Amino acid sequence: MAEKSELIPVLEQIERDKGIKKDDILRMIEQAVVSAYKKHSGKMVNLEAKIDPETAQVEAFLIKKVVAQVTNDNVEIDEAGAKKIKSGAKLDEEIRIPVVTEDFSRIAAQTAKQVIIQKIRETERQSLLEEFQTKEGVLVGGTVHRFVDHNLIVDLGKAEGILPVREQVRRERFSIGERLKILILKVEKGTRGPKILLSRSHPLLVQRLFEQEVPEVYEKMVEVVEVVREPGFRCKVAVKSNNPKVDPVGACVGVKGSRVRPIIDELRGERIDLIAHSTDPAKYIAASLSPAKVINVNITSEADKHAEIVVSDDMLSLAIGRSGQNARLAARLTGWHIDIKSETQRKEAAQERAAASAEALSQLEGVGPKTVDILIKGGWGSLEKLSQAKPDDLTVLRGVGEKTAEKIIKAAQNTLKERAEAAPPEGKADPEDAEGSAAAETVTETSVEEKPEELKPEG
Repeated sequence: MAEKSELIPVLEQIERDKGIKKDDILRMIEQAVVSAYKKHSGKMVNLEAKIDPETAQVEAFLIKKVVAQVTNDNVEIDEAGAKKIKSGAKLDEEIRIPVVTEDFSRIAAQTAKQVIIQKIRETERQSLLEEFQTKEGVLVGGTVHRFVDHNLIVDLGKAEGILPVREQVRRERFSIGERLKILILKVEKGTRGPKILLSRSHPLLVQRLFEQEVPEVYEKMVEVVEVVREPGFRCKVAVKSNNPKVDPVGACVGVKGSRVRPIIDELRGERIDLIAHSTDPAKYIAASLSPAKVINVNITSEADKHAEIVVSDDMLSLAIGRSGQNARLAARLTGWHIDIKSETQRKEAAQERAAASAEALSQLEGVGPKTVDILIKGGWGSLEKLSQAKPDDLTVLRGVGEKTAEKIIKAAQNTLKERAEAAPPEGKADPEDAEGSAAAETVTETSVEEKPEELKPEG
C-alpha cells in the first residue's frame, strides 16, 4: 500500500478550517498539472491528470487517437506506434500514453499552490459576502478607519464598510479610531470582497437603537410603527403597545429618561419625540405635534387627508418648530396635510368669513341687516347653501316666514346665476383677477405639505 502524502492532511485541515472540500482542491490541482504540462511542452495536447485522494500520487496521460495517416502528432498516433503501447490498439481508438510528471513537477507544484491560495481567498470572500448579506438592516459597531473623499471607511472587524456622504449626518464629526454604531444598509459583491454600504441617517437606525435599549421593543411588546427624521436635528417615533398593561411611550422613555438618553447620546443630541400611535386620525395628529399642546383638530377633508389644527397663541411657534421642522415631521409621520392656526388667527379668520357672508347676504333683494344676522347665526351664511335650501329649513329661524324664506332662496339662486353668467369662459383668465389668483396660490408658513424636501448632508 502506497504511503499517504503530506499533502492530504494539509488539504483535510483546509477543509475543516476554511470549508473548502478536499476533492474540489484535488480537481483544481489536476487542472494545474494539465496547464503546467502544456506550458512545459509548449504544445496543445489532450492531457488527462489524476490524483489519488489517499496518497496524492499524480498520474498523467496523453490521449491520442489511432489513425492510418498522422496529420497532428499532438493528438494523433499511427497504428504501429499505438500497438507498441497497447498491443490490441485499433484504428479510431483513443489510447492513453503515460507521461513522466517529474519533468514538470516543479511548475505543477507552484501552480497548485497558487490555485489553492486563490480558492481559499475566493471562499473567504464568498463566506464574508453571505455573512454580511444576512446582516442587512442590522445595527453593528465599528471603528472609523480612514477618510476617502469625505466618505468614511469603517472597520467592522472581518471587513470594512463605507459610509458615503449621502448617508452621513451633516452635523456629526468623527475622528480616526472613534467607535460608533452604524446601520448596514446594503451588501453587494465587490472585486476584493463584499461591498458594504453603511448609514447613520436612515430612520431604521433609530428603530434598531430602541430595540437595543428597550427590552419591551426587542420582545415585541412595544412596536415601533414609524420613524421620521431630519437627521441630526429631530426625529419622531410612533410607538404602540401590544400589551394593554404596558405604556408604549413610558417604556421607551424609561425612569427619568434612562432608556431614551443613551439613544440621544448615540445620535449626538438629536431630539426624539415619542408619539403614541392611534387609529383615530385627530388623536394621532394632535399627538404628533408634541411637544406642542393642541386645542382642537378639525378634519377638513378625510379624502384628501387635510386637517386644520388650533393651538394657543403661545404654542404656535412650538407647534410649527424652527423653519417648520416640527410640523413638517408631524405631517410625514401621520401622512396628513396639516394647517396650523393659533386661537387668534382662527377667530380672525372666522370674523373675516362672517363679514364676507354678511356682505354677500346683504346684497340679496329684500334681505335687511337683522335678517342677515339671523341667517348667519342659524348657519345659513353661504349663498350656495341658501340656494339649495327649502322654505321649511328657514322658517324655523326667528322672524322668517314662509314667503320671506321663498324670497331669500330665490334671491340667492338668481345671484349665483348672474355670477355664473358674468364669469369669463373656462380657460380664459380675467386680467383684473390676476393679482387675486396669485395671492390665492401663496402658501402661508403654517401650511405644511406631507412630504417636504429632506435636509441633505454636506458634500
